[in-house]
Amino acid sequence: MTSVDQNGYVDWDAAPAKEVFPGVTLTIVSGEKIMFSRVDLGPDGVVPEHSHPHEQAGFVVSGEAEFVIDGEKRVLRTGDYYMIPGGVMHSARSTGRPTRCMDIFSPPREEYR
Repeated sequence: MTSVDQNGYVDWDAAPAKEVFPGVTLTIVSGEKIMFSRVDLGPDGVVPEHSHPHEQAGFVVSGEAEFVIDGEKRVLRTGDYYMIPGGVMHSARSTGRPTRCMDIFSPPREEYR
């Protein structure tokens, strides 16, 4: 997990990334009640279908990815946003080029702290 400096700033480029699935890395900043996550999907990156009790919101910073949220499939591109309620099944996969997303979770996901 990335530490926040005394003034609340984060140097994302100096933060450690953790590979959570083949071709998918996370860089995490977590507070008491929210967690911010930079998600990098390689050209073949896949986040398998899963659910968690945490509410999740995010947007595509660059690239494009195929998301499936509660059975509905859409290709999201740079600038697109998504909201995933807690307990809803979802997945994501790169469409063949590197993709970066930013996610917010509330409450923080303990397994990534």
